[in-house]
Amino acid sequence: MTKLASLTGLLALGFVASGCAFVTRAPVTGLIYLSTEQGETISSNDLGAKRGEACATSILGWVATGDASVTAAAKAGGITKISHVDSTASDILGVYAEYCTVAYGN
Repeated sequence: MTKLASLTGLLALGFVASGCAFVTRAPVTGLIYLSTEQGETISSNDLGAKRGEACATSILGWVATGDASVTAAAKAGGITKISHVDSTASDILGVYAEYCTVAYGN
């Protein structure tokens, strides 16, 4: 019985320490599935016709890659004057997560 308790404890510790790939910036939580869009920032610049997006992804919380900065999003859309910034977040079972910054402007 002691071995079973030790094994259960180690498995629980491993799960907690793994971090998983959950998106933490989303305004709501979805344990099984998450797909949201939210507003982040607005400026006094006129609403622009250009759109640029930059994303970062995570797999199991062990590997994370990407550049989801506002600078990268503006560069991707050829934007020099940002009017507003939104973001999107998605997560599937904590296995795969993605966070994107979306910049709008001229």
